[in-house]
Amino acid sequence: MEVILLERIEKLGQMGDVVTVKPGFARNYLLPQKKALRATEENRTQFEQQRSQLEVANLEQRGEAEQVAGRIEGLKVVIVRQASDSDQLYGSVTVRNIAQAVTEAGFTIDSKQVQLTRPIKTVGLHDVRVVLHPEVAVNVVANVARSEEEAELQAAGKRVSAAGDDEDDEVPETDTEPAAGAVEGDDADPASTSEDPASEDEVRTEDGSG
Repeated sequence: MEVILLERIEKLGQMGDVVTVKPGFARNYLLPQKKALRATEENRTQFEQQRSQLEVANLEQRGEAEQVAGRIEGLKVVIVRQASDSDQLYGSVTVRNIAQAVTEAGFTIDSKQVQLTRPIKTVGLHDVRVVLHPEVAVNVVANVARSEEEAELQAAGKRVSAAGDDEDDEVPETDTEPAAGAVEGDDADPASTSEDPASEDEVRTEDGSG
């Protein structure tokens, strides 16, 4: 299907380009998001009439996005999740979670602006791309941790894994010496646990002589 791009689409083209895309991509994304028009003669004429206005509006929006980009670039947001000792999350962190965290940090964005190749499923620092404008994108860092304290350690480059933290809770060594009077089964001296046969004979001899 041929469409006219109303804005720059990464890896596809610039505003005003007529490109061929898969019908599903056009129907499900480009057309409903008003990022393109069907390349009909009527739409071509309409676009050319509005081209100057669209370009001016695009420049204004890009300028605003660039200003925001200067403040948001490198932003670190903390997302607390439960995880196993091997750092695997019980669940995942999605684009919606990241958009919410960035918004709470003072920069309003929606999940459509967050780009992840796949959901985040491990504890750690993760680079995330946020598209502020078709021509302006920034990177933010999602600091995914089990607690605020762990997030602070990660941000300082000193994160200790859960397995490492367990070492602080080692059980104290117990006294391995046997208690007084106790007898160890395998190491016990047979002579010390039975009566002396010679003593029994002496008793019987004395009784008989008496």
